[in-house]
Amino acid sequence: MNKEQKKNYIKDMTAQFENSEAVLVTHYQGLNMKQLDELRKQMREHGIQFKITKNRITKLALQNSKCKDLSNLFSGPTAVALSKDAISSAKILTKFSKENKNLKILGGIMGKDVLDVAGVAKVATLPTLDEARAKIVGILRSPAQKITSILLAPASKIAILALEKSKK
Repeated sequence: MNKEQKKNYIKDMTAQFENSEAVLVTHYQGLNMKQLDELRKQMREHGIQFKITKNRITKLALQNSKCKDLSNLFSGPTAVALSKDAISSAKILTKFSKENKNLKILGGIMGKDVLDVAGVAKVATLPTLDEARAKIVGILRSPAQKITSILLAPASKIAILALEKSKK
């Protein structure tokens, strides 16, 4: 890379760090191209960018961003996952690292919180935004379904139900 390319790289990486809600740092040593391509494909499907980085230049980009606390993680063959959804990226990386022992999760940042390996593993167990929404909808629909079934029941069942409630 020439000087101009390095400046552009630093500028782009700083912007990406600033605009990402979650940044997870990994070591990828030992993964072949097929495995890296598979991981990138899984990440892209969820709108996550997975980038192999140049450590020295990336550390310069980190200095001017909210992710400066991560600079100590950048040594060796490093790649970062940049996303708006920390839970999805943590789930994908955790699952992939269990299947491929050569991918090592080092840590990351979610919002303003710095995460270590255990923190990333905990985030990976959380439900995604869509899963949480589905659970909330299920909880909200349940009472409505019970009321509907009571209202649609024959009058005798309603009378029996009212009698039982009055005994309590």
